[in-house]
Amino acid sequence: MINLIKVKEKQKEASENAASKPQIKEQSASELRVHRDINELTLPPICTINFPNGKDDLMNFEVSIKPDDGYYNEGTFPFTFQIPILYPHDAPKVKCKVKVYHPNIDLEGNVCLNILREDWKPVLNINAVIYGLIHLFTEPNYEDPLNYEAANELKDNPSLFEINVHRAMWGGYVHEENFDRVVD
Repeated sequence: MINLIKVKEKQKEASENAASKPQIKEQSASELRVHRDINELTLPPICTINFPNGKDDLMNFEVSIKPDDGYYNEGTFPFTFQIPILYPHDAPKVKCKVKVYHPNIDLEGNVCLNILREDWKPVLNINAVIYGLIHLFTEPNYEDPLNYEAANELKDNPSLFEINVHRAMWGGYVHEENFDRVVD
């Protein structure tokens, strides 16, 4: 009987000690992978990463791209990244936060990038996605469009496309659609 009382006292003491210690949050496999991906990022100077919910929420962050070449030179294009619970088996959900006149980004900010869809593989990482986005700004692809009007214009009349990109980047209207100003 005495042993039973001592065991109960030790259990109570152990639970009180555990309650006074800060709880360590267990991380899911996807959170561990995202943490590794972010630690291994090699961002070029034209990119910045921001964690609007703080560094504790690695599953939601923003990346801004400021191309220094091409049609979109000097604009700043912020993207939200939402990492799904099944990452890296499922691709991140990426959206452009501003309305941009681009063949591969629709007016709602959806991005047409093959590695975010059918070509996604678990060996890819956030770095690959960011470089894919940069590539969309240096070499827009009219062959795989989300904005068909911009794609056709790029293919058939690149000089008019360039004029419309600049008009849109300054917050102007293109084809009766008002765009967000992305130039500082």
